[in-house]
Amino acid sequence: MSADRPEIGIVSYHLRPGRVTYWLVGGYGLPENYVDAVRRAGGRASLILPGDDRTPAEMLADVGALLLIGGGDVEPARYGQEPSDTVYGIEPDRDELEIALLREADARGTPTLCICRGMQVMNVAFGGSLMQDLPAEGRFTGHGTPSGADAIAHEVKLADGSAIAAAARADVVSCSSHHHQGVDRLGEGVRATGWSEDGLVEAIEREHGWMVGAQWHPEETAPNDPAQQGLFDELVRRAVG
Repeated sequence: MSADRPEIGIVSYHLRPGRVTYWLVGGYGLPENYVDAVRRAGGRASLILPGDDRTPAEMLADVGALLLIGGGDVEPARYGQEPSDTVYGIEPDRDELEIALLREADARGTPTLCICRGMQVMNVAFGGSLMQDLPAEGRFTGHGTPSGADAIAHEVKLADGSAIAAAARADVVSCSSHHHQGVDRLGEGVRATGWSEDGLVEAIEREHGWMVGAQWHPEETAPNDPAQQGLFDELVRRAVG
């Protein structure tokens, strides 16, 4: 691993059979804008695949930082609930891998950025829970739908003195959002550091180290928004340090 171009480990997700035209089997993948944001920050993307037989410690020994990205819902049983009819895209092996990686990253101080689903996994990894369907709650404004076809732009207020505000160099950020779940009970040692106008928790971080979660999709607007690119810049900067 180059000291000036650190490897950033990104956990990919499953592609179902037929997701890629002419592929008769499934695969693994991730949207390229995550990789682009890491490269703009000066890092190199290194894929971590569900099913890897290495220990979390062995996986993290090869990278300078960890990035968890969007995808399907976290299995509700992991936070003590039965699944609602709206739950989709569950990947139990990915849940297991990411939770183990987060706990190991926390223990060893590996810089970690968790985006959308990644933030939800982060909260669950430390004992928190999720709201399984925000529209059903009846108290939140629109946050888009998971497909991303109707992403909604909204502002998020960041807590003074928080790690995410320092990375974004802003107290309020304009965000691209498309998700139907959200953080409910905060995990142990996890604090809320960002909120949308309707009161939904939009950013969280660990009380020690640099582990930050953003409920929105900074990778989508990072090419033209320094505040969003700043999250990836800080992740890579800490990976070098």
